[in-house]
Amino acid sequence: MKELLLKSGDHVAISFWVISMAMVAATAFFFLERDRVSEKWKTSLTIAGLITGIAAWHYFYMREAWMLTGGQSPTEIRYVDWFITVPLQIVEFYVILAAVTTVASGLFWRLLVSSTVMLVAGYLGETQAMNVTLAFVIGMAGWLYIIYEIFAGEASKVNAASGNASSQKAFNTLRLIVTIGWAIYPIGYAIGYLGSGADAGTMNLVYNLADFVNKIAFGMAIYAAAVTDSKN
Repeated sequence: MKELLLKSGDHVAISFWVISMAMVAATAFFFLERDRVSEKWKTSLTIAGLITGIAAWHYFYMREAWMLTGGQSPTEIRYVDWFITVPLQIVEFYVILAAVTTVASGLFWRLLVSSTVMLVAGYLGETQAMNVTLAFVIGMAGWLYIIYEIFAGEASKVNAASGNASSQKAFNTLRLIVTIGWAIYPIGYAIGYLGSGADAGTMNLVYNLADFVNKIAFGMAIYAAAVTDSKN
């Protein structure tokens, strides 16, 4: 068995280490700052803390798996994390809107189903249970539907009609993260599985960067809006 030692040249293991610590720090921050915001924002910050806390736990295991296996991609552990944290991010959209206006439950379920389709397709492709290109296309379709819903669908319309400037700012920031930040994931998938130059190391670096942006920045956008709204 390989030793669980961090080597200076293993940039992927280093990225796992750095991001796991960043997730822990973000979790502590979100939970400690809950008392600074008004009651309607506390649930949103709790969810943000849960997202980074769950990710931190899984990153400890992913770092260990990467180092002990000599650089094999920790696919199963990563998808366990995503299957928990991505739905929580969808819940976050719903909670932000529900805090300031009436939102139909159907919106939540449509976003949840779309995110599940995206994740299941990605997992089946990465584990070779489905053609990698077909899985990529199906996953992209799920992601593009979410983008449609938050930019032009019911979610966007509810946000525009809410009349709460802080909530609208948070929602607009979150949908930019889902659009730009989540776009990093298919780039990682393409590097790892599409084309002839598959590279597990680069793929995991890209995935780690995406998680850093999409979990920590996601939470910080909510925190900034919560603090601003609580001061008004």
